[in-house]
Amino acid sequence: MNCAAMPAGLLESDLFGHERGAFTGASAQRIGRFELADKSSLFLDEVGDMPLELQPKLLRVLQEQEFERLGSNKLIQTDVRLIAATNRDLKKMVADREFRNDLYYRLNVFPIQLPPLRERPEDIPLLVKAFTFKIARRMGRNIDSIPAETLRTLSSMEWPGNVRELENVVERAVLLTRGNVLQLSLPDITAVTPDTSPVATESAKEGEDEYQLIIRVLKETNGVVAGPKGAAQRLGLKRTTLLSRMKRLGIDKDALA
Repeated sequence: MNCAAMPAGLLESDLFGHERGAFTGASAQRIGRFELADKSSLFLDEVGDMPLELQPKLLRVLQEQEFERLGSNKLIQTDVRLIAATNRDLKKMVADREFRNDLYYRLNVFPIQLPPLRERPEDIPLLVKAFTFKIARRMGRNIDSIPAETLRTLSSMEWPGNVRELENVVERAVLLTRGNVLQLSLPDITAVTPDTSPVATESAKEGEDEYQLIIRVLKETNGVVAGPKGAAQRLGLKRTTLLSRMKRLGIDKDALA
């Protein structure tokens, strides 16, 4: 469930449940997600957006494995494996007193850092196909083909909004497609995802493609990527952007020596 999708009162009811008459409009008892997920797993998305006043109750469930429904004093036991995700910097939020320190460490038992989409371009074609077929099925559309050029173009983009931005672009393409082949024009992409890379300072020579340009500059810099005299600076790219493009193109700088 998404912790950012509802106000604190509704979120508390959704997580922990409530009794009939617990608040205005509570005409019937409700079983919360922690109770429903007993002996199983519960995924909390955007946990960094959980209101401060609700965080102690979440901490109690994690530590004591018990809670009460809204409007009740009866303790309910639950054994839930919690998986939490956020796109916010929880360490900074703790320092700014926007997130509880004890809850942060209770959640941070086995952290997984997911690299931004620009650093794993090989995932983009798989995501585009999955999003296309899922969205087309939801819209009752029959799209069974995605041009290779479309996949290459999408794989070369920066995607500052990561997977959600990519999904939004694909959804727009599915909506506008006529026929069974996904149609996505370059103006549509650049309108949603502006190019944030610096202007290249090293130009390709006549007949030289991106692969050959990067290879040449890496050789001229002795394989140095970062720094004022590195290949990224010469090409006018961020270090991470150049590394992701090298990965996409299968370029190993160590093999150039």
